[in-house]
Amino acid sequence: MTTASEPLKHVPAPGSPARRDPAGPAVRPEPPEPGLSVRQVLGLERVLAGEPEVVAGAGQLDRPVRWVHVAEAADVGVMLSGGEMVLTTGVLLAGDATKQAEYIHSLHRAEAAAVVLGLGRAFPAPPDVMRRAAERCGLPLVVLHRPFPFAELTEEVQSRLVRRKFAAVSLSEAVRTALTALITAGAPLQRLLDEVAQHSACPVVVTNLAHRVLATAGERSAVDDVLRDWDRIARQAGGGQGDGWIRAELGGRGEHWGRIVLCGHRGDTATGRLLADRAAEALVLHRMLGGTAAGSWEEQSAQSLLTDLVGGIVPARQLLPRARAAGLPVNRRTFVPLVVRDGDAARLDRVLRLLGMPGLVAELADGATAVLLSLARDQDAEALAARFATRLRTGAGARTTVVAAAGARTAWDDVPAGLREARHVADAVADSPAARDLPAVVRLRDVHLRGLVRLLRDDPHVQSFAERELDGLLRGGEDDLLAVLRTYLATGRNKSRTAQLHHVSRPALYRRLEAIQARLGVDLDDFEQAASVHIALLAHDAQQG
Repeated sequence: MTTASEPLKHVPAPGSPARRDPAGPAVRPEPPEPGLSVRQVLGLERVLAGEPEVVAGAGQLDRPVRWVHVAEAADVGVMLSGGEMVLTTGVLLAGDATKQAEYIHSLHRAEAAAVVLGLGRAFPAPPDVMRRAAERCGLPLVVLHRPFPFAELTEEVQSRLVRRKFAAVSLSEAVRTALTALITAGAPLQRLLDEVAQHSACPVVVTNLAHRVLATAGERSAVDDVLRDWDRIARQAGGGQGDGWIRAELGGRGEHWGRIVLCGHRGDTATGRLLADRAAEALVLHRMLGGTAAGSWEEQSAQSLLTDLVGGIVPARQLLPRARAAGLPVNRRTFVPLVVRDGDAARLDRVLRLLGMPGLVAELADGATAVLLSLARDQDAEALAARFATRLRTGAGARTTVVAAAGARTAWDDVPAGLREARHVADAVADSPAARDLPAVVRLRDVHLRGLVRLLRDDPHVQSFAERELDGLLRGGEDDLLAVLRTYLATGRNKSRTAQLHHVSRPALYRRLEAIQARLGVDLDDFEQAASVHIALLAHDAQQG
């Protein structure tokens, strides 16, 4: 007989604005109550006492109730602005079917949320004319079978709505204050998004206008779920704000350059829009004060992804949704890992765009820049890598730029190992005295023994070998003698060239070489012993690097 929902439950969401309690840790105020729907109003304890029955429009009970209005006037529709639940006894409508139908149509035109009719002397039973008209209009018509004081319902609903609005405004100001404080403290973009995600209790995504993901925040598993199906979600979020997908534009002065999207916000839409708007304001302010462009956010996104790939801490499979959402083609592709020495990331990105090669670019440590190319399976990976390197080395000052490459990978799970291999090759090139004679695209086969040692430098057996072979010099801190030994071996044991490079006479060099041999207990004129020391020195230098 009755149509009633569960009473409203106040569930605190993680991430509401924090306030400090002197006696304990930070305490966050409860979020605003969700907006009341017709169904929720009918589930209130006071309303249940009137034995409500939905006689029309049962499929529209989730409409939001903006206000409750008691009115007996037949033309009440002209007094409404939408979203009202109208309470009436119908005393002015009794006996006039035309007025009853027009009354329903008037409320429908005014976009009322619902109409509640108290049965009594005017209408002892639900009127068929009003029921049929309400059903056709999709307007919920509820009758109360027991006498019910309308004042109690209006008091209950109005007080809840007022509390909700006040809490929403309070939350909005708390979020603005928290984000402004972070911006003032120079916090990075990710810290701001983490704060927004805490308040909204859902994944937060920042995109450019092409829906390419620039940054994310929120629970990692929930973010991964969103990114895994990002193409569909991007279209959904781009087309409107429904089902918890709430967006706000980023930009100013009539120019938009991105969006922030709350993905699957479980609170009421009005609160979600407030959060999204406050977040958008903060991101625009962050960009303005930091002097950063939207493009730098793309660079940060690529840097975070490639750094995680190189580091290997996060499994590559878990990073695949991020790569796809960042705009990198990943289905049935050939991946070419590159590391560039002495190359500007912005220039590398421009060259990629100029050549029409899909890829990600990110600066790593020590002047290295990682590039991950994504090519079609039928393209020549080596030829395109060479074309990229040749174009990159064109221009003044670019001839010293070296591109280190690993073998092409067809499986995404093999990409991290490829990036690490390219990084090892780049590091080996940096240590090589013959770097100028190497090809534009340097591979592991081009750096020979030095490259092998670089790859094995973290092996404990190699570390032990290097320390054992060089112990006589390392224990005594003989850095000068180590430098002479390094030059002597790198020049192919050319004494004249070594003396010249170290600006000493040949007799002085002989004395130093004798001291080196005495401390190490080796004969550097013996090829095998010299080779052993050379390998140990390469391993030592690689470990130090």
